[in-house]
Amino acid sequence: MDMNTLLVSREGHIATVTINRPDKLNALNKQVIAELGACMTQLDNDAEIRCVILTGAGDKAFVAGADISEFASFSVEEGKKLAAEGQQKLFDLVEQMSTPVIAAVNGFALGGGLELAVSCHLRVASENAKMGLPEVSLGVIPGYGGTQRLPRLIGKGRAMELIATAQMMNASRAEETGLVNYVVPQEGLLEKCQEIANRIVRNSPTAIGFAIEAVNDGFDSDKNGFHSEIELFGKAFGTSDFKEGTSAFLEKRKPSFKGE
Repeated sequence: MDMNTLLVSREGHIATVTINRPDKLNALNKQVIAELGACMTQLDNDAEIRCVILTGAGDKAFVAGADISEFASFSVEEGKKLAAEGQQKLFDLVEQMSTPVIAAVNGFALGGGLELAVSCHLRVASENAKMGLPEVSLGVIPGYGGTQRLPRLIGKGRAMELIATAQMMNASRAEETGLVNYVVPQEGLLEKCQEIANRIVRNSPTAIGFAIEAVNDGFDSDKNGFHSEIELFGKAFGTSDFKEGTSAFLEKRKPSFKGE
């Protein structure tokens, strides 16, 4: 992949994507959003890739926010377009990927950086990680899904506190609130993410994709999550992974899933 702001490596069924702007603390700009969206789409369509680890270059930041210089002079309509296009091209896309994405939060995850981490399916933070949504201190609100996804993840009251105070949450508090799944020393961050990824890739990629869809539908006011679960549960019965998984169980052997 020819990505100027990203580094992409692959090992077996796991891809690691690194946002590579350490001099800017990996801040999101239009180029990063476009390239990351294209990269994630490509990986989601690659049958060999069954889990993605997303992180930031260096040891200071996952993503320290959006590049404010890009939109400081925007009009109302330009602001709406910025949020709408960003959500569509990257944040909604990551959340809806059938390939699980683990955010390796190595340092600051602020504003759009936290919104990106929350769009991922799982989050692991280093002990030095700091997370927050400082947008109201700039006279604006989170625009990449932060007002919607964060309350679903940690509850309305805790989310409102983070948003309204514009304060940062440390890693241990983030783990207490369920914002992150694990906190580990920085030097062990990618190793922990790879450990989780290795557990994931042993399972049916088709079933995992269905499960992600069903979980997401439960948080979509336009959909009935229970109905989606029934439909996708039934759909799984028609897949080669179901035949392989049940056969392997009955034959007392490890399954070899290929996905659809």
